[in-house]
Amino acid sequence: MHGSAETFVFMKSGNKFGQVKSPQDFKIRGKASTCGVPEGCEQVGTVSGCLFQAFANPEDALRNGGLQFYRQDPDVERCRRAHRNDMENIFPFLFLGAIYSLLDPSPTVARIHFLIFCVGRIVHTIAYLLQLRAPTRSVAYGVAQLPCFSMALQILLATTPHW
Repeated sequence: MHGSAETFVFMKSGNKFGQVKSPQDFKIRGKASTCGVPEGCEQVGTVSGCLFQAFANPEDALRNGGLQFYRQDPDVERCRRAHRNDMENIFPFLFLGAIYSLLDPSPTVARIHFLIFCVGRIVHTIAYLLQLRAPTRSVAYGVAQLPCFSMALQILLATTPHW
């Protein structure tokens, strides 16, 4: 592994602080980007590759140890899918939220919309990464979509009289 892992905090008690020997050294696997990143591992795929010694691209594997690390790892793929899923949901929310904010809504109601979405997405991502039981992820997704539908409806109702 390249770089220093001194900033990682989710270690098993058997290891000295700062020593990372395998993915099992982490209590929460695949979420290294939230607790510190080894030098040279700025992107989600690269972070997962550095942690799990698996890279989806041969050029990344060559740069980080050799072609023997060019393989698919189920944990890396799960982390990649979780990140893609987050991006597919967060960008539309940001667009709706920006337009909704232009409607001059009540600050309290806007905060509630934003809080519900954020909590729903965080729970969804945790459920995705930790492979929690099936309804958890679906319910979290549904809860996070409620503010999106509410904001979209309010945007439509505010703009319809101007058509």
